[in-house]
Formats: sequence, C-alpha cells, structure tokens
Amino acid sequence: MHFKFNVDLKPRHRQLLAIIKGHWVVLLQAGICMLVMAAGEAATAWLMKPAVDDVIINRDQTMLKLIPIVILVVYSIKGTAMYLQGYLMNRVGRSIIRQFRDSLYDHIHDLPLSFFHSAKTGALMSRIINDVNIIKSMVSTAVTGALRDACSVLALTVTTFMLDWKMASFTFLVLPAAFYPLHEFGRRIRKISTRGQEAMAELSNFLHETFAGAKIIKAFGMETYEKKRFFQKTKNLYKIEMKEVKVDELSSPVMELIGGIGIAVGIYYGGYRIFHDTLSPGTFFAFISATVMLYRPVRKLSKLNLNIQRGLAATDRIYDILEQKSEIVEKDQPVEIPAGPHRVVFENVCFQYDSNDADDTMVLNQVSFKANPGEVVALVGMSGGGKTTLVNLLPRFYDATSGSIRIDGIDIRDAAIASLRRQIAVVTQEPILFNETVYENIAYGNRGAPRELIENAAKDAYAYDFIKGFPKAFETTIGELGSRLSGGEKQRICIARALLKDAPILILDEATSALDTEAEIVVQKALENLMKGRTTFVIAHRLSTITHAHRILVLVKGRIVEEGTHEELLARDGAYRKLYHMQFGNS
Repeated sequence: MHFKFNVDLKPRHRQLLAIIKGHWVVLLQAGICMLVMAAGEAATAWLMKPAVDDVIINRDQTMLKLIPIVILVVYSIKGTAMYLQGYLMNRVGRSIIRQFRDSLYDHIHDLPLSFFHSAKTGALMSRIINDVNIIKSMVSTAVTGALRDACSVLALTVTTFMLDWKMASFTFLVLPAAFYPLHEFGRRIRKISTRGQEAMAELSNFLHETFAGAKIIKAFGMETYEKKRFFQKTKNLYKIEMKEVKVDELSSPVMELIGGIGIAVGIYYGGYRIFHDTLSPGTFFAFISATVMLYRPVRKLSKLNLNIQRGLAATDRIYDILEQKSEIVEKDQPVEIPAGPHRVVFENVCFQYDSNDADDTMVLNQVSFKANPGEVVALVGMSGGGKTTLVNLLPRFYDATSGSIRIDGIDIRDAAIASLRRQIAVVTQEPILFNETVYENIAYGNRGAPRELIENAAKDAYAYDFIKGFPKAFETTIGELGSRLSGGEKQRICIARALLKDAPILILDEATSALDTEAEIVVQKALENLMKGRTTFVIAHRLSTITHAHRILVLVKGRIVEEGTHEELLARDGAYRKLYHMQFGNS
C-alpha cells in the first residue's frame, strides 16, 4: 500500500534526507524493530480467530491455555521492540539536532560582519534553538511514527486479506479517502507553521533587546510600554498558533468519519455473511479487530504528517541561513603575511555597502594614504565621515568596492584571512567581554599563553592592581559583557587582551571616548604601552588624545580633506582647526 504525504522535496529537503540516510545503520536497526512491532499488531488481530472459533465456540481446552501464553510472548517481544525503536530513533534525532546546530553556528561565524548588522540576534538564536528542535521532533517522533504506523498498516492490511480477501476489498474501498486530509491539511500546516516560527523568532529577538536594555528601559520609565509591546507580540503568536490548532484538530473528525465508515461497512458485510454461513465468527471478530487496529495508525498518520510539515518549514528557515554565501572570499592559494612590523598602504579605496545598488551612497571615495611601520595614524572627522568603515576594511570585515589595501606590498585580498587577522589587534569604543573569568578574557585569542604573559599584559594595561583586588583575582567571573566591571576596568582588560595578542598592527576605535576623565587618563597610559612599536590606526573623538600622532587624516564625507601632524594642521585654516576650536575654543 502506498502512502502519499504532502512532501515537496526541494533540494534543501533532499539534503536533510541525505543527513538522515547517513545514519542508515541505526535506521535499519530501528526499522527491524518497527517490523517486529507491526508483526505483533498483526499477530494480536490474528489470534482473535482461534480465540473465538476454538475457545468460545468449540471449547478447546488446549487452545484456552495456549493463546494467553502466545499473547504474553507477543506483547513482550512487541514491548522490547518498541523500547529499542524509540531509543534508536531518538538517538538519530538528537544526533541530527547536534549536527544542524553545529553546522549553523559554524556557518554563521563564517559569514561577514554585514550579515550580523542585518540579522537580528534573537532571530538567530531562535533558528539555532527552536527551529532545530522542531526538526528533531520531526525526525525522532513524526518520521518514526509515520514509518512505524506505515509498517502497522501494511501488516494489518495483509492480515485482513489473509483472513478474508473479499471482505477486505469491500471494506478498504473507503481507505483512499483517508489520504486527502494528509495532503490538504499538511499543505496548510506548513504555511502556518512558517509564520509561527517567524513570530517566535521575532519574540526571541524582542526578549534579547529588552533584557539587554533593561537599564535604559527603567531609566526612561518605559516598563509599561515594553510590557504592552510584549503582550501584543504574544497575542499575535497566540493567534497564529490557534490557526494551526484549528487545522490540526480539524483532521481528527475527518479521519474519525472515514474510519467509522470503513468499520461500519466491515461489520455490515461481515454480519451479512455470518447470517448466510459463509464466514466464521472467529474470522469475523479477527477481521474487525484488525480493521479497528488498522484505523488507529491511519488516523495517526494524518497527525504525524502535520508534524512533518512543521519540520520541513523549519528546515527551510535553517537553510535560508546555511545557503547564504560570504562575499569575503579567500583565494584558492592565499598568501601568508610574514611577521611585522608592517607598512600599510591604502590606494584609491572606495566603498559602498551595497555595490549592486547604483543609488547607494559611497561611504569612502578615493581614499589614499600610507602608514609606515611603527607609525601612529589618527583618523578624525565628524560622525558619519567613514572613519570606522575605513579601519573595518583592513581586517576584511568588509571588502573595498574598488582600489586596494596592501600590507608590505601584499594585497589583503590575496592573503589568507586567518593570517591577515593574526596581524591585527582591535580595541573598540564598546568593550566586548564574555561571561568568563578575567584570565580567560585576557587570554581570548591566545588560549595557550603562559600565566606569566597574561599577568604581564594586565600590568602593562594598568589592570593588574584592580584584578588582584577581586576575591578570586584572575579567576573572577566578570558577568555578561563584563557587567560586574566599571567602564575603565572593562577597557583595560580589552587592552590587556590586545597586548597579549602582540599583533604588529593595532586599531583603536574611539577606545577612550566613553570614559570619564579619571578613567581616560589611566586607559590612555595603557594605550601608550600598547601602541609602542606597532603600526597604529586611532579613531579619536577627543583630539587631545592624538596630538602626538605621526600623521592625522581628516575625513569629510568619505574623503581625506587634510593630512599632516597636529601642529601642521592647526597652522592651516582648515577642517582640523575648526574641529579643534569646537572642542577647545580659541585657546
């Protein structure tokens, strides 16, 4: 008997099927268990014939003793097979969920920085957690149940035909009607389930944002507003879920009616033949038992198909990410960049975020300059001038739209990405720390560093004294994003991390702009230690921090409009002098 599910196998669904087939040994073992269970179902129905004809009608004492023993043996074997099948299929399901999560996380971190600017954190979390769980449920529960019930249907169908092929043919005329709900309800469930998964992702993102922004929410008294937004989102999710429930539950009465018609036809036709002595009571009861037992898995197949559709919808959402390609592509035979110090050259560099959109604004336009080994190059200008974008091109967080960036004559697009990024350390305005110990945060990127080097990095970053003041010193857990530390403490740990990396190129992206004056003085001393001997790019809002730079570049609307030392630029009546006077007046 052929069971047709509403399974439109797109290429991505075939990939999922290939992953499932990769566990064929375990699946084969589980399949054998399913066949044993199906045989147990068929044997149970078959035993009704001798139970009625031999025991009840003919009063056979031997069969009275034998049949209960056989039933116990059948149910024992069936129960063991059920346990093994459940264990094996859950093993497959959990293995696949791990494989999907690992693949997703691996692929997401291979995507460029632009992906993270457009993707929502909560939505990504929902894909990795919720959507993958739905696939696990599909594999370990829905697919398992569908295969098991299909085996039961096959075994019981064969049993009914062996008992009486005429009555079986007559009864099963109604069976094809059972497969319409499998197709129609499955199609609708997949569509609604996709909307539900998207709503859940939106809810996850909302929770991430509001929990992370709890301080601002309280500071502005927006608790009631955010609660209303949350209630509205859960209301929308509830409406979608109830639409899904409506379709899900609608399949039950349809299947009940079809099953009832089949059983009613069987009882009427079988009873008619008993009255005319062309069918034994035992065969009749065995046939009806098999038909009733057959109806249960057929009914369940409809429900299980709906779960499969949910799983396929989740698969589509996961492959939406897995099929995204990174525009930051490494060449087949990339060049390794040798140890520094390095000379960095930008030549006619242009950049726009969407190079395929002719109307997209050019963020950088014909930028050319050089930084010699050990030089400090400062980038200044009004917000939106392209300073951060420019330094983000150096580690290939983005690729220039045109022009070239070279390190010691090597175009960075020809270099191995890992080799390129080993040459660069970054300290940003917003310190990025992890909910681990101080030691692990400093050692991030150099996990095998000796403790002595880590402590020396902390000393050079002026962080050693406050770290030793913690109850567990370097083994103190700092909280999510370093929540247990002050702004200056967080920044000094980030500087210690950069010192430990000991990269020949350094990027400081407004590393002191968020600090108070006292903290800035200490952090500035740490930065001076960090910049020694390194080719350094400094983005500065406070011009007082870059007066000793070897070269200052003034960017206005993506162009370098001035270049020189602090003294040279002050002597001109240009953009730098105007910026300086805005901060310090005419002094």
